[in-house]
Amino acid sequence: MVSVPPKPRPSSGQVPSSRERSLVPVGMATILPHAAKQVRRLEALLLAQVDRWGYDEIILPTFEYLDVLAPGLEPELIEHCYQFVDRTTGRTLLLRPDATAQIARTVAMGLTGTTLPLRLSYRTSVFRYEQEHAGRGREIFQIGAELIGPDDVTSDSEVIGLMIECLRTIGLKAFTVSLGHVGFIKGLLLRSGLSARGQKLAEQAAARKDLPRLEEILAGERISKTVARAIREAPELYGQEEVLARGRILAAGDPALAAPLERLAQVYQLLCAAGYRESLLLDLGEFRGFDYYDGVVFDVFAEGMGAELGGGGRYDHLIGRFGRPMPSTGFGLDVDRLFRTVEFPEETSVSTRVDYLVVAPRKATRRLAAVVAQLRRTRSRVVQQSMKGSDAALIPNAVTAGLAQQAAAVVVVGAPGMGHDDVLVVEPLAALKQGRRTENLNRLSKKIEIADLVAAARRSQGRVKKQ
Repeated sequence: MVSVPPKPRPSSGQVPSSRERSLVPVGMATILPHAAKQVRRLEALLLAQVDRWGYDEIILPTFEYLDVLAPGLEPELIEHCYQFVDRTTGRTLLLRPDATAQIARTVAMGLTGTTLPLRLSYRTSVFRYEQEHAGRGREIFQIGAELIGPDDVTSDSEVIGLMIECLRTIGLKAFTVSLGHVGFIKGLLLRSGLSARGQKLAEQAAARKDLPRLEEILAGERISKTVARAIREAPELYGQEEVLARGRILAAGDPALAAPLERLAQVYQLLCAAGYRESLLLDLGEFRGFDYYDGVVFDVFAEGMGAELGGGGRYDHLIGRFGRPMPSTGFGLDVDRLFRTVEFPEETSVSTRVDYLVVAPRKATRRLAAVVAQLRRTRSRVVQQSMKGSDAALIPNAVTAGLAQQAAAVVVVGAPGMGHDDVLVVEPLAALKQGRRTENLNRLSKKIEIADLVAAARRSQGRVKKQ
């Protein structure tokens, strides 16, 4: 039985006030520190999983020349690009609207070498103009992977299996991968007798599962009732193995329809053998929104999220648009939507944000700098602060600052009566968890030699690494 996922949280950006909305471009978000830490943790888990499968990261340029990238972009997407003139050349530039097209251009140019297969991953943002209430931002954070070179069912199943493992790695339990083949519904439309424009409109309607619009398009052109019935039925054919059986009936022995079904069946069987059956849903109407997909395609959905978390598929002809044909398949995940779907561990109000807050009166700033430098070499998270006020207020003020910054330990340098090689250490968060009163924390400070403090910090970081 599938468990219910956590309730969706707000976007990783903050909900702006009306005044803030006038200062920040629509569809853009500032990710504040707490959310930023969780987003980076999410990205790190995803990238580590992709790396374990042998995919190497590629960093893509933010700008591209429109005339160079245009062969890999459909006209509708170009209309949603942000374009501007390059002051140096006068050519039209555009902000990156799609990472897959960029990777296809890079591979076709030979920049990644000639050794195949290529396994590439990316962490990037894409920029597309969306209406203010279109349901998503104009800057979309993505993590994805592309497998370039092989053209077989094992490569199809590899990228889908990798995507599923990525979702499991970040703790997502209840999700469904909708799996189809664009060749099946494209084949139905091709044999229908629809005009080229009618086929394109029907593809768009099928991709959106807009059955009334699909019905309207079919009614507008004279095609046989039998073919029209099959086209209308395809977007509603989803389930398990029985879907393939019905698809074969609709194919009626047509090799152009039977081949996609057979490929889809083989990929499905491989994924089931790998233990992913519970996450899969066969969908003969699955039709990705980009026209460069030409084989097995997939989207991933989770309960409580009204849009896909990501998806991908095979695009064997895309790289060829840039001059060097090459079989390819891949996927991309929407990081912001994942952030709103995944349940993060709750942090208590006294959780640690800083390993060591090192403080000193202004007269001891040189010693402060020396201690901080030694602690940072242990790879601990260290914050430094010089303190105003009297010697008597030094420790209470240091403890107050430590609590405000949620420091595991406060290190006081240059306290009255301390030797040159000694410091005072107090652990305010630990004391609070034990129920001790804040005003008594200065009595809990202990004297320690700097060398011993550094050694303890190094041991602590060693234990963290092993965990």
